[in-house]
Amino acid sequence: MRLLEILLIAVGLSMDAFAVSLAAGCSGVLSGVRAELRLALHFGFFQFFMPVLGWYMGTRVASAMQTFDHWVAFGLLAFVGGRMIRSGFDPHREEVCQDPSRGWTLVSLSVATSIDALAVGLSLALIHVDIWVPSLIIGGVTASLSLGGVRLGNRLGIAFGKKMEITGGVILLLIGLRIVLGHLWG
Repeated sequence: MRLLEILLIAVGLSMDAFAVSLAAGCSGVLSGVRAELRLALHFGFFQFFMPVLGWYMGTRVASAMQTFDHWVAFGLLAFVGGRMIRSGFDPHREEVCQDPSRGWTLVSLSVATSIDALAVGLSLALIHVDIWVPSLIIGGVTASLSLGGVRLGNRLGIAFGKKMEITGGVILLLIGLRIVLGHLWG
């Protein structure tokens, strides 16, 4: 597999993580560079790890996972997106907003944005491509684009306030719907 093909796959896989990072940045609850890096590095790590996991899972488990993976991703994104929308409409919740770069929220977002990478790992196994170089590139591209998304989101959040938090929540819900509809209707 050529480097250009791997880069195109990496950019394609990282778009969900970029959009979620943009939404997280818009929420205005990320506190500093450390939180931004934590979010970006977790997204990058999960995008690196999931193709490796998919590679080792084999084709028998792949067909079973395809029946529900999109629902898991949708559920996770809908939960976090719904919380962001609720927080954006409630003027008294400003101080209660949870940092998406911590705890189970971070894990949920990382898993939700990297489920497609699991399928890519399975695909690469089927065409006998070594998994390590593509996984490293996928993880690195995702971490870089996620960091850029968070920083862009921060700027938009400062400029537009709570409206951007609501928009970020809607973006997460739309990503979840796209995942479900893409799996249901090909």
